[in-house]
Amino acid sequence: MKRSPKRRPAVLLLLLTLLAALLAFPLPGLPAAAASEVAPAAALTTPWTDQVGQDNALPEYPRPAMTRPDWQNLNGTWQFEPGSAGQAPPIGRPLSGSVLVPYPIESALSGVQAHHDRMWYRRAFTVPAGWSGRQVQLNFGAVDWQAEVWVNGVKVGGHAGGYAKFSFDITAQLKPGDNELVVGVFDPTDAGGQPVGKQRLNSTDRIFYTPSSGIWQTVWLEPTAAAHVTRLDITPDLPAASVRVVPHAAAAAGLTARVTVRTGGTAVATGTGPAGAEIVVPVPNPRLWSPDDPFLYDLTVSLERDGTAVDTVGGYFGMRSIGKANVGGVLRPVLNGQYVFSMGTLDQGFWPDGLHTAPTDEALKFDLQAHKDLGFNTVRKHIKVEPERWYYWADRLGLMVWQDMPSMTPTRAPSPLAKARFETELHDMVDQLRSVTSIVQWVPFNEGWGEYDPARIADLVHGWDPSRLVNNNSGSNCCGFDGGNGDVIDDHVYVAPGSTQRPVPGRTPQPPSATRVAVLGEYGGLGLAIPGHEWQPGHGGGYENVSSPAALTSRYVSLLSVVQGLAKGNGLSGAIYTEITDVENETNGLYTYDRRVLKPDAARIAAANRAIIAGRPVAESVPLHVNARQSLRVTTPGLTDRYARHLDGQGVTSVVTGGSPALEKQDATWQLVPGLADPSCFSLRSVNYPGDYLRHRDSQLFKEPFADNAVYRADATWCARPGLNGTDVSFESYNFPGEFLRHYQSRLWLAGGAGVPGAHNSAAFFPEDVTWQVAVPWAP
Repeated sequence: MKRSPKRRPAVLLLLLTLLAALLAFPLPGLPAAAASEVAPAAALTTPWTDQVGQDNALPEYPRPAMTRPDWQNLNGTWQFEPGSAGQAPPIGRPLSGSVLVPYPIESALSGVQAHHDRMWYRRAFTVPAGWSGRQVQLNFGAVDWQAEVWVNGVKVGGHAGGYAKFSFDITAQLKPGDNELVVGVFDPTDAGGQPVGKQRLNSTDRIFYTPSSGIWQTVWLEPTAAAHVTRLDITPDLPAASVRVVPHAAAAAGLTARVTVRTGGTAVATGTGPAGAEIVVPVPNPRLWSPDDPFLYDLTVSLERDGTAVDTVGGYFGMRSIGKANVGGVLRPVLNGQYVFSMGTLDQGFWPDGLHTAPTDEALKFDLQAHKDLGFNTVRKHIKVEPERWYYWADRLGLMVWQDMPSMTPTRAPSPLAKARFETELHDMVDQLRSVTSIVQWVPFNEGWGEYDPARIADLVHGWDPSRLVNNNSGSNCCGFDGGNGDVIDDHVYVAPGSTQRPVPGRTPQPPSATRVAVLGEYGGLGLAIPGHEWQPGHGGGYENVSSPAALTSRYVSLLSVVQGLAKGNGLSGAIYTEITDVENETNGLYTYDRRVLKPDAARIAAANRAIIAGRPVAESVPLHVNARQSLRVTTPGLTDRYARHLDGQGVTSVVTGGSPALEKQDATWQLVPGLADPSCFSLRSVNYPGDYLRHRDSQLFKEPFADNAVYRADATWCARPGLNGTDVSFESYNFPGEFLRHYQSRLWLAGGAGVPGAHNSAAFFPEDVTWQVAVPWAP
């Protein structure tokens, strides 16, 4: 298990002070609204850590897709203590500790910062006098994993599922004044068989993280009528220029539901029908939602009895369609009937201070805004379900979301009970998020983790929601089983995918089929640790580590050029880079885990992302002097006295100094001429064999006489790119995009970096080995 940052001694003192204060509350042992603050404590803090306290723990309305004006937030300081199996609920007695809800108990912001399989929460609340005569609903955003709830000593219900919301009508249990709320939680994390995503109790693998147990989303009260709306299922229908709304409701037999669509406060259209039935409302001349124009319509739904509203909720939706179409002979995903390349990142939703729970709403928005600022149009929400406000921001900002289902653990075959539990929670996820505008794709399995019956599960999800694409298993090429159905073929390749010119089984993404579009669900993972911003200093890493922010930027752009080649030549329709932020000891984020440092150059990253979406060339060029003589000096530390040269026709590196023989100096000098295959690039012509050029053949480099054919011209053409180590220049192969002129063990190679077969593709010193200083020629 990744160790949590150690709590500072001052926090322990503060918690002891809190405990003493709790024992003095008016209702014995119950914290009132003015309880002492639980100060945040984390060795690695975010810009929002210090903004969190018991009076402002996620104060925002938690359900923007279905709003009511009256509500009461129950976040803040609760009593807390570990529990045991079979223990009676602590009704009417104080608990020994405290916790800041809704932060997971393992998080620094919770004030507990420890894992317990079983735990108790307890607090007091008072129902506002103005709610008299109405029903009171107790709402939980999410509790990981199994919860039981008592109000004033009466059990009102239970719920299993760590990522789904749930509610209880507690009207009958309420009394005037203070009321007691007790919640018991059981969370075995990966020791159980339930969906857990990336949480692990004990793991030495840096791709798994600290658990997030207990209450981890907002707890709140709201008053409703006896007959009230419980859920809105909203499906835009572009061909019919309408929106289809199913207002689910409680105690609404015989009532009429009225659905009104508005924009800018003006009613567009209204439809009516029975509660629980589909109501079709026209949306004439709809303004379409897209990443470029994330326009949202407002929605009002009322339950009426004899023309009088008894319950009214507000909401919103975007008009858009999701599908597949043949575009230029290739099956592509389409948004509003148009092909849009999906350029996104893996977003895991972990925080150093709050783990599963972002410290503030502004922090929750930050990661999504970062995607927009960096030119992405897509985000893959990786094996986690977020609070509803995260999807609100995705809708509002304009990002297409690939929604993963949290996975079961990959180390054991799921039992029949675990399978049943998985399918229940999967259905809960689809129902909970089906009205989210930004979600374009469901992903039931990731890399085969806990996978079973992928074809059946994909069909199940498609039956629940036929309006979106279904990806039966993201990364089935690397470690899972492809069910062969669904709408998407999804491969994972680290670091860079193989090109269409040099296809490598398991590394070159599969092309689309007649029924499934092709995407690259994960790639990249370039690692760069930033001192002072690490979870455990010295323990982080990525799939291919780079030495500097400039090197990260250049390497990212070089990977994207390969992706663009696959989009054009292999039918690839989307790519997800790993990842938007570091997570614990994974240091392959564009941002550090604390969100304080953006590692690469924002302008270059955004320009590259926007270029691939627009279909413009991604690759950047470095201006060099055409027809000038130059020597290419090694930039790898400890080898900078070596130069690229030819020796008996073989491309090699050798030490060259002022005292070297004239022949060696000539061998180490090249004339940079317009590229034989593309004059915007370069060819390296030998100065002492003026009819010979440096070309690649079978991955090695040779000085060979010119041959007037397309293969030779392409093999001998190199495009100058910003150096992958952040300085100088790298020479990318014209006909093998993403592969570069590299020195390895004193020889010159064509190399693509980590993951490509062959020792010359080793990740060690790859960015340095493919970066060259264009130096003063040894033979003028």
